Amino acid sequence: MSEQKRLVVVCGLPGTGKTTVARDLTERTGGTLMRTDVVRKDLFPEPEYTDEEVQATYDELFDRTRSALEQDGIAVLDGTFRRESLRDRARRVARKTDATFDLVRVTCSEKVVRERINERENDESDADFSVHKLLQSEFEPPTIAHQTVDNSGSVAETRQQIAELW
Repeated sequence: MSEQKRLVVVCGLPGTGKTTVARDLTERTGGTLMRTDVVRKDLFPEPEYTDEEVQATYDELFDRTRSALEQDGIAVLDGTFRRESLRDRARRVARKTDATFDLVRVTCSEKVVRERINERENDESDADFSVHKLLQSEFEPPTIAHQTVDNSGSVAETRQQIAELW
């Protein structure tokens, strides 16, 4: 177990490449990766994406996060975290578990998002481009200190940005 607990939240719109970034950060930190897409499917095998489902998904995610921080010391969360209130909840979890808190926002050009969503296969995410567009108008940009990774280029370029940040 690491001496310093750490909670890393990877946020952004569907299709921007949050999971790619979160997986890379998980490898770099040796942490436990938790994705809202996976938690949602655990709770709701055929999700309808209601407000109640979203609430239950994040409640369960934060419960799992506390356990992961106690066990492994490092947790990487992958989800849209489109509301500032959800990012605030994550920060409170970090504070209550004596973990440092890092926020990483993943961005990507719309053209690349459309291409990547169309190429997705066997992914837990159900989000298509229309969901990306819908959430684009609802996404509250982070107002707290955060890092931004532009995932519009190749995986190698994205990994280089992450290496420079971490």
